[in-house]
Amino acid sequence: MCGILGYFGNQEASFSNKVSLEKISHRGPDHSEFITREYFYLGHTRLSILDLSARGNQPMYSSDKNFVIIFNGEIYNHLELREKYLSNVNFSSTSDTETLLYGLIYEGTDFIKKLNGIFAFSFYNFETKDFIIARDHFGVKPLYYFLNDNEIGFSSEAKALLPYLKNMDVDQTALKNYINFLWAPGNLTPIKQIKKLLPGNYITGNACKINELQFTRYFSIPFDSNSFSNKSEAELIDLLEEKLVRAVERQMLSDVPVGFFLSGGLDSSLVVAIAKKLHPEKKLDCFTIKTHNIENEGFVDDFYYAEKVAKYLDVGLNVVDSTVEILNDFDKIIYFLDEPQADPAPIHVYNICKVAKEKRIKVLLGGTGGDDIFSGYRRHKALKLVKIITFYPVGLRKLIKNIVNKLNQTNSLSRRLKKLTKNIDKSSEDMMLGYFDWIDQHKLNGLFLNKSKIDIHSYFKFLNTLIPKEKSNLNKMLFWEINTFLVSHNLNYTDKLSMAHGI
Repeated sequence: MCGILGYFGNQEASFSNKVSLEKISHRGPDHSEFITREYFYLGHTRLSILDLSARGNQPMYSSDKNFVIIFNGEIYNHLELREKYLSNVNFSSTSDTETLLYGLIYEGTDFIKKLNGIFAFSFYNFETKDFIIARDHFGVKPLYYFLNDNEIGFSSEAKALLPYLKNMDVDQTALKNYINFLWAPGNLTPIKQIKKLLPGNYITGNACKINELQFTRYFSIPFDSNSFSNKSEAELIDLLEEKLVRAVERQMLSDVPVGFFLSGGLDSSLVVAIAKKLHPEKKLDCFTIKTHNIENEGFVDDFYYAEKVAKYLDVGLNVVDSTVEILNDFDKIIYFLDEPQADPAPIHVYNICKVAKEKRIKVLLGGTGGDDIFSGYRRHKALKLVKIITFYPVGLRKLIKNIVNKLNQTNSLSRRLKKLTKNIDKSSEDMMLGYFDWIDQHKLNGLFLNKSKIDIHSYFKFLNTLIPKEKSNLNKMLFWEINTFLVSHNLNYTDKLSMAHGI
């Protein structure tokens, strides 16, 4: 869990200016180091989780000094990988970084597919000048890059790249996405020159031939008829439990104290319950937010459930009050996020991690992603309406839409009804896409001087090309969720505002 900053190209490596590395020092308060040679620069700020000794510091070289790596994240199955694929290697540390380094040396990019973990890394061959830049399967760890004809720069956070851009044009399409969705799907950022490397992708190239880069997608969830299981429901439940327990067990692998987010929802409660089952003798440290009056906005306060779960499991519950002066931390949160996000949740993560740091906890496990896989959002439930409404004539649908539009929009129920019926006179796909929108398109276009129309949903439609035979609307929406909302919203703010405190 660290910060990385790198550059490849035939320009003089201006990245050697360590000021840029200091912009991500919060991600790795335990150690900071960089190397720069002709054609490249690699910098790293370390948050020590596995093998706390200097042997785990980065940039990390191979024993023959022919290869080097910078790595942010954690490889949960790295000990298994050592045993299965790297038994002949004489490792000098217990660090997962060293496992990744030698795995790439001996197996190249094929090794990436074998990883179970969260990561963003860059690997360099001194002799050939070949390099790899990669991001994990689901995009838990962020990775930004800029690309010119003869250079590529990349980092865990976009702010570290800003000083090295030749210009900073605002991306109008990205801004419309941020306003419409409250986040930007795909590879867009507010700055046209800076992109996000998509989850499950890696870049390969040569530092002397940047114009010959190759982008490869090594992972995508297989939503097709061949991926469905023939197991019974009971068998699938047992298999799911087995995988969940294994995941929690792997992710508790740490040489520093581990704590837990406990919101009171099913996802985080399940993670804590499994951890307690695995370690019944431990007094686990959990953290939750106590919110106030959110019921007025149509939300459910889970604090009651967090207390109930904590008592039942006999775990410690650190309560962080949400009554904070937002303006005190607002500028800091904007700085750490890198991207605009309209949601109070990032503030809660920031404050929980602040308390966790005070208790000297470096790792927090949470349930982020549960709703995106097990259909926990209101728009998933709304799919029942999509199925029913398509049987009614278009004229009746338009009438319902007009009636709802005339309702008073000052209360949460009316606003949700309007969103629910926004596209009921259109195709089922347009209805589903409308559930992601937060503003009417004519109002959105009215905010911009440039009136050229942009297809807001173009990335969602691109995703449909990856699952052309999928008939289930729920599966389609879950595929959209995992590739858009999960990575561009939930995972982004969770990473940025936990790493803001070195968590």
